[in-house]
Amino acid sequence: MEKVWIFLILSSFGVAIWQGNLEGVVKALFDSTNSAIELCVGIAGILCMWSGFMKIAERSGFVSLLSKIVRPLIKLLFPDVANEPEISGQIGMNIAANMLGLGNVATPTGIKAIEKLQERNKNKERLSNAMLMLVVLNTASIQLIPTTVIALRANYGSANPTSIVLPTIVSSVVSVIVGIILVKVVSKKERE
Repeated sequence: MEKVWIFLILSSFGVAIWQGNLEGVVKALFDSTNSAIELCVGIAGILCMWSGFMKIAERSGFVSLLSKIVRPLIKLLFPDVANEPEISGQIGMNIAANMLGLGNVATPTGIKAIEKLQERNKNKERLSNAMLMLVVLNTASIQLIPTTVIALRANYGSANPTSIVLPTIVSSVVSVIVGIILVKVVSKKERE
């Protein structure tokens, strides 16, 4: 991939020199650098605010409560580990944290759950069905609060940056349902 980028950059400079517009390319380069820095600072501020709210949700026990609420879903989706409280607890925390947009909380719980699932995995070279389901749920995750998209929209001056919440919830629910169906189909075919 880096060769593609190098080719694109060098060919852009080559075309700019050939057309006599090197000054325009250099100006665009510096303008985009400034724009990128402004974007990063703007997003950092908004993400810090949301991370603070989410940390309060985590410390107040709201994330744990949400984890208990999704426990019946865990029993349905992860029947192999439903009776193992340590693994199912990590999975529940991962799902709950993802739903709240707490990626920094979801990642460690997801890693711990995968490590525990790998210990139970008979074939260490392949993902178990439970591992595959967790990866799909973690990747597609239902987003109740899409903090990054809200931050981007607010940074670019959207009149209503939170108008993305409902479409995000709908699309993430659909993607999770499709992911679950595909994992169930794949795991059923493996058993045959």
